[in-house]
Formats: sequence, C-alpha cells, structure tokens
Amino acid sequence: MTARSALAERIAREAGGKARSFLAHPDKLGWTEKASSQDIVSAADEATEAFLREMIRQHFPDDGIVGEEEGSTTGSSGFDWIIDPIDGTMAFLVGQPNWTVSVAVLHNGEPVIGVVAAPMFDEIYVARSGGGATLNGRPLAINPDWTIRSTTVGFGGTERADPRQVGAFVTRLYQEGGVIFRVGSGALMLAYVAANRLAGYYDPTLFCWDCMAGMVLISEAGGLAEFAGSLTEPGEIWAGNRNVFEDLKRISAMRGEGM
Repeated sequence: MTARSALAERIAREAGGKARSFLAHPDKLGWTEKASSQDIVSAADEATEAFLREMIRQHFPDDGIVGEEEGSTTGSSGFDWIIDPIDGTMAFLVGQPNWTVSVAVLHNGEPVIGVVAAPMFDEIYVARSGGGATLNGRPLAINPDWTIRSTTVGFGGTERADPRQVGAFVTRLYQEGGVIFRVGSGALMLAYVAANRLAGYYDPTLFCWDCMAGMVLISEAGGLAEFAGSLTEPGEIWAGNRNVFEDLKRISAMRGEGM
C-alpha cells in the first residue's frame, strides 16, 4: 500500500506536467469527439494515459488498470488502478485551469488510495485508507457542521444526464437555499469538498475514473461519498459531510416532485 501510494502521487505529478506541456503547442492538441461534442479526447489525454499505464506496469505488473481512454486490463494482485489522464478535457482545450489528473487504487474492489493533481493551481490532493487526506501536505478535515446552505454545492451534470432530472435537482436545491458550483472536472470538485471549498457534490452520471480518487479524499477527510455506478458504467454520486450527503440524496431522489 505504501509503495503504491508513493507511486500514485509521483506519477500524478509527472502526468500533470506532461499534460501541461502540450499547452505550449496548441497545434498538437488535435482532438476528436467520442459520444458527443462535449465528450472529447485529445492527443494530450492519450499521451498522458499511456505514460500512466507504462509507469504502473513497470512497478506493479500484476495490478489491473482501468482508464478512460484505453479501457481496462485485468490483474492478479487484488489491486486495480483507476486513472483519468485529464479530467476536464474541454476545460483543458479552451484554456481554463480547472482540469486534473486523477489516480486511484482499489484493493479487492474498495478505493484505498486517491490522488488528484491540479497542475495549473500547483495543488496535489493525496489520501490513503487510514492515513488521512492532505492538500500540498496540509491535513484536510471536512467541516461537520456545514449544510447545503453554508456554501456552494458542486454539480456535475453533463449532456449524458436526463434534462428533467437535472432541472428538478437544481430547482429543488435552490428552493432549499443551496447554490450550484460547476467546473469541468468532477475529480476537482470532489477534492474541493475534502478541502472545504464546497459543501458537497452531486452528479447523476459520473464514471469511476472521475470519482474514485475523490472518494478516498472525502472519506479520509471525515466525509461520506457513495457511488452508484461501476467500473464499466456511470452512475450517481453523492458526497459531503453527513448532513449534506443525506440532503443531496433526498433532493436528487425527488425527481421533480412538488414542482
């Protein structure tokens, strides 16, 4: 666990630097659409994921790997790496700073290591099961008293989400005094929850590579996070302290009732 945690932090930092270097040559940032015009992959995504996979294979060849761009490979060690080379590709391509590299490790299916690197902010969030969560080495602890009204709530609904479900959630949150915050990276918003920059986070259709690292961060910072998806299918995610977590589950389940 210690060796994998150290490697996860190191390669997330290095991958962030490699991705950032592409920004100096925008002519090499060719991109293509995947499922939609909002779901894209660039040369930087592909090169960064290839680097992450190679480093993992070099150090832990028996571990499995699940990545956004190249699919999954099975392992025999009981450990699986969940990687997103650039979470927030659209933000990356249009010059916004809010993109991240997300690296998580699962042991027997449970998230135990999470690293989220935000290169443009010179920030790195690191957590290990039983070892706490940190931001640039500073311990993180979620405020247990916050509510959905204490500060903004991260929301990650993309074009994959049902518009009626999105509208119902936003309307109900505002009716109860909450306010939406959104950037292009789910991993970054989850890290912001761990760092008390957001009260909580909800997304109706997130993928595992966007959230596994953030879930470890939140758990180790004293919060709650639940992902209803799998390693192959997207799903809902709720995160925050107990009050916020329960309110987000309740609000998201209403599906427009009483509106």
